[in-house]
Amino acid sequence: MERDIDAFLHYLATAKGSSQNTVAAYRNDLEQLAAYVAAERVKDIIRSNDTLLKSYLINLRGKGYSAATTARKVASAKSFFKFLVDQGKLKENPLRNVVSPRVSKRTPKFLSPDEFRRLLAEPAKSSTLEAKRDTVMLELLYATGLRATELVSLNVEDIDSNQSCVHSVHGNSKRRIPLDHRTSQLLRSFLQNDRLDLLYDEKEEALFLNRRGGRLTRQGFWQIIKNYARKAGLGTQVTPQTLRHSFAARRIQSGSDLRSLQQALGHAYVSSTRIYQRPPSPTR
Repeated sequence: MERDIDAFLHYLATAKGSSQNTVAAYRNDLEQLAAYVAAERVKDIIRSNDTLLKSYLINLRGKGYSAATTARKVASAKSFFKFLVDQGKLKENPLRNVVSPRVSKRTPKFLSPDEFRRLLAEPAKSSTLEAKRDTVMLELLYATGLRATELVSLNVEDIDSNQSCVHSVHGNSKRRIPLDHRTSQLLRSFLQNDRLDLLYDEKEEALFLNRRGGRLTRQGFWQIIKNYARKAGLGTQVTPQTLRHSFAARRIQSGSDLRSLQQALGHAYVSSTRIYQRPPSPTR
């Protein structure tokens, strides 16, 4: 089963263009499934695959997982077995008739313009190179709706100052994101000044650098936002995703249609974008 899981994860990363975070989530879910199946087979109880997998789902419910987590694990298993069917290793998906737990989608949280100004005021209180970098990152995220992973993955060459746009890659998907004049000027100034002061190795391609001159990580950026949000009195629930939601909420409020917002956010399916049709919820 382990080899089949590795083959499936490779398929997700290469053929489907899934992000590292998505592949990691699938790996976690499927390794849990494999461990359960192996443990049950050691007991030498003869059961069909259908019965074994249904007992696995019952086991999941007994672990106290939320409906969302259980639904994700069921979806991971279904996708894995569908892959095996497509590869000719199974005749049919043993989970084909299993119904996932119903999960109610929450309306995404967002920052109002005033709340974003309060967040942005925090790095402005400092004159350090890191604070100046943080200001540019917050402005860029709020102006473009980039994912945190996309933001920290940007290289200098991805910024086209002449065309006022950013070229971003997510999995195998590439997109060109236009910049407003203010954000374009911020990036231009950052590239010509503050980034150079953070740079230790001229061969480093990353746009946003940490204090050691290397690429800033997603986890590092996540913590940066959390710290500023706490200082700004915005609570502990503000994340990079909150700024992405804020971008989407502003686009919808300004009259953007779902298809153009889907393209702006880089969603593969418009169904992922429909959540923004509901009235968005403030963070507090």
